[in-house]
Amino acid sequence: MTSGSTTVTSPWFVRPPSGHPARIFCFPFSGSGASAFSAWPGAIDDVEVSPVQFPGRENRLGHPHYGTYEKLAADLAGHLEPLLDRPFAFFGHCAGALPAYETVLRLAELGLPGPDCLFVSGQPAPHDASRDRMLTMTEPELRAELESFLRGRGIAPRPDMIDMGLAVLLGDHAAAGAYRRAEPVAVPCPVVVLHWRDDPDVSLDELRGWRAYADSVEFRVLDGGHYDFMDAPDELLKSLTSWR
Repeated sequence: MTSGSTTVTSPWFVRPPSGHPARIFCFPFSGSGASAFSAWPGAIDDVEVSPVQFPGRENRLGHPHYGTYEKLAADLAGHLEPLLDRPFAFFGHCAGALPAYETVLRLAELGLPGPDCLFVSGQPAPHDASRDRMLTMTEPELRAELESFLRGRGIAPRPDMIDMGLAVLLGDHAAAGAYRRAEPVAVPCPVVVLHWRDDPDVSLDELRGWRAYADSVEFRVLDGGHYDFMDAPDELLKSLTSWR
């Protein structure tokens, strides 16, 4: 890798690295991919926005599914290593916050640089993750959930689109269902927990479990619903540069 602009390429990242002095790596929610951040700018002030592309979806549809969050973190860590040459943060929304958290732990185990901040959005803490309402849903219910999500984004849910999206969602759903951390394991960085004021699925109280995951844990309430992060609201973007 070179200083300034870099030549590192990896299937895990959909945007080429730039010369910005800091980075934020963004982890998508279950059933989605890096396109969840397509409306986000390439940089927020001096922080480069780098969406992470999990295998088994979008431009990585032919790659095997990652299987578990722990394996995902282990596989991702090696691809992250060349990009950890400057200050960075992680952002994970909904279930994407869990592999983001696991990746922080994996980097620490490997003796690699860790993030300056972990942002978790709309997701209960790891030891409470099994309470996710979607984990009790049947396949027809998940299909209906996917259709509702697409309509909410102004997209007509074609059958082929639903079939493909459901296949991704079922793989991610299995990973979420298999994930268990009975006891909190703290990360060596501050954690900022973001709650969306109009989120019908996750209350602020359900996020309080993150208090046990770092020496410094801050809670912030943002205007909007569960998926409004995709529209890159100014209030969110300002929060994501507060660690700089």
